[in-house]
Amino acid sequence: MNIPVALKYTKDHEWIQIEGKIATVGITDFAQGELGDIVYIDVDTLDDTIAEGEVFGSVEAVKTVSDLFMPLTGEIIAFNEALEDDPELVNSDPYDKGWMIKIEISDESQIADLLDAAAYELLIKG
Repeated sequence: MNIPVALKYTKDHEWIQIEGKIATVGITDFAQGELGDIVYIDVDTLDDTIAEGEVFGSVEAVKTVSDLFMPLTGEIIAFNEALEDDPELVNSDPYDKGWMIKIEISDESQIADLLDAAAYELLIKG
């Protein structure tokens, strides 16, 4: 299982790459593996400011639909449009081409609540 050390994680299985006040968000390798073949990503919250823990979209796999939760409060400033035609990028490359959204972070203090790679690994190994 791939858990890049440079990223932060949530208990809801999102990964976050933070560069200044911008965060790139996707779902983890573990999450995509649990979901199975992803067929659709729904994010209709572009340009909206969403609070930490609130739903910003959903991911549809062959067997199930799961909500996507905001890891940090902020405005969604970009959606990975490649996922509209090729949602399986989340399965094949969750940490690079399979990213989902970019956020302009409103409350940087929330970063301290995110998990590092070691804490996320403990979470999924339970």
